Amino acid sequence: MNILSLENVSKNYGIKPLFENVRLGFEDADKIGIIGANGSGKTTFLRVVAGAETPDTGRVVRAQGKTLAFLAQNPQFDDEKTVLETIFAASSGVMKLIADYETACHDLAIDGNDAKLLEKVAHLQHELEISGGWEIETNARNVLTRLGITDTAAPMKTLSGGQRKRVALAHELIFKPDILILDEPTNHLDADTIEWLEDYLRRYSGALLLVTHDRYFLDRVTNRIFEIDRGAVQAFAGNYAYYLEKKEEQESLRAVEGHKREQLIKKELAWLRTGAKARTRKSKHRINAAYDLMAQPKEKAKSEMDIAIGAKRLGTKIVEIKNLSKSYGGEKLIEDFSYLVKRDDRIGIIGANGSGKTTLLEMLTNRVSADKGEIEIGQTVQIGYYDQESRALNETQRVIDYIREIAEYVTTADGNQITASQMLEKFLFTPAAQYAVIGNLSGGERRRLYLLRILMAQPNVLLLDEPTNDLDIPTLIALEEYLDDFAGALVVVSHDRYFLDRTIDSIFRFEGDGRVREFAGDYSAYLETVEREETEKPESRTSEKVTNTAPETASKAESAAPKKLTFKENRELETLETQIPETEARLAQIERELNEFATDSFKVNELFNEQQKLNEQLETDTERWLELSERAGL
Repeated sequence: MNILSLENVSKNYGIKPLFENVRLGFEDADKIGIIGANGSGKTTFLRVVAGAETPDTGRVVRAQGKTLAFLAQNPQFDDEKTVLETIFAASSGVMKLIADYETACHDLAIDGNDAKLLEKVAHLQHELEISGGWEIETNARNVLTRLGITDTAAPMKTLSGGQRKRVALAHELIFKPDILILDEPTNHLDADTIEWLEDYLRRYSGALLLVTHDRYFLDRVTNRIFEIDRGAVQAFAGNYAYYLEKKEEQESLRAVEGHKREQLIKKELAWLRTGAKARTRKSKHRINAAYDLMAQPKEKAKSEMDIAIGAKRLGTKIVEIKNLSKSYGGEKLIEDFSYLVKRDDRIGIIGANGSGKTTLLEMLTNRVSADKGEIEIGQTVQIGYYDQESRALNETQRVIDYIREIAEYVTTADGNQITASQMLEKFLFTPAAQYAVIGNLSGGERRRLYLLRILMAQPNVLLLDEPTNDLDIPTLIALEEYLDDFAGALVVVSHDRYFLDRTIDSIFRFEGDGRVREFAGDYSAYLETVEREETEKPESRTSEKVTNTAPETASKAESAAPKKLTFKENRELETLETQIPETEARLAQIERELNEFATDSFKVNELFNEQQKLNEQLETDTERWLELSERAGL
């Protein structure tokens, strides 16, 4: 059933069209992910669909009686209300009944002997039973617990930005609208909570429209993808993996069509240049058609971000952490923690919000002092710290001036020197955008600019605190490729499981009460270790390493034990199971073509070279498939 439609919807931002003449419909079972570069209009699109913003042309039509809820990136609240009042905000109906019941229960917990309160609670319980509100109340309890919302009596003004976002998310999930619209719902959530939300939304009975940078989340939750690109909104009938496959097909087709058009234009130009006398006998229609063909505008190539910045030389001594301890308000965040950072370290830091992850980075950059212990930094170390708040951003500055503060010229990874303006263009800031005031940029554009400033200093030790918040997927892919070749140490605090799988090779988990534990491998390997330990007896566990002393090598017994496939290896196995038959089919086709073109030496040579490469690839793929399938027990 179609529950919402966009009819010729357009929206401009100043003189820039974000999207034009969009015609789309949403079904009641749709779970749609929105993809696009920062500044392409993803958030604006959500706001237009939600009715929070009016389109310049066209209209949004919602089916009669269908409810809609919208979680904004920065939700606004009445700061004087409590968490409970905010979550169950409603003037009437079951939501108000639950709010009254929760308030009465809270008051009763303080004064359990109040007869009037006892009577009120009993009355509200009866009302909930009659109205069928117990199911909603049970769901509300589950949502609040999983989102870590415990103090429902706290005023909203006392909450951090992350806590406020979780309260807003709780309200929308408990409300259970027919159409749920979420803008970056995974920001400020830890990995465990994101996995819970992933499962919750996968089972959600209503329509879902969301923007997120979390590619695992997109792949597992959505069944449609809308891509906003250069003013157009294109729909793909599948999840993120399906979208990637179809985009690759589209780009290949565009490349072929573009090449054909260029060849045709060259041919027509050659014909036109044969001279006026030679053309007198030619068709006037063909002459007009040739000019029309050349007058057609070429499709503008899609800009891609290029992080081509070098790093300064790094000596043998990097960072040495000795017996570090830190507490806040009597709560231990880090206790007696020691670690020697190595040149090629790729460390991911995970843990619950408030467990001390950011505090460790703040101590490494000398923004926060340790209670005990010391941190020694090598003389050649140049730390680049990408913090959550982008504290170095001056919103009154122009983009170009902000970057020139670091350097007028920058040395690229290949040793060339380019200007700050050219570097900005590589980060997708057009010459016109470079003279914009930073305060006028979108949230994602500001974070991308901040990332450029950090990297332009050519650090050789990178500390990234939640780098995936507000960065679009193309920027994340470019950053991941940059980190692949980064010649230095990397420490990442992140809840983005995909990003961790792509960039790190060890995990530090902050477990509370000052404990920090190390796990070898990426995030998928960490999950496997945790799952294995949960099924083993405590005395048989051999893989645990506590990094309150310098990390040790895993035991031989552990390394010899059979391992299940990681998430990435499972995906690789699935790809090979499709890829091997395709290679075999192409080889069979080549055999037929070799017979067909036996007299064409050029074609035979071309086919033979392709056959050689495919045979080598088939052998490699088959060996890898055998290895993975054996480990998977297939």
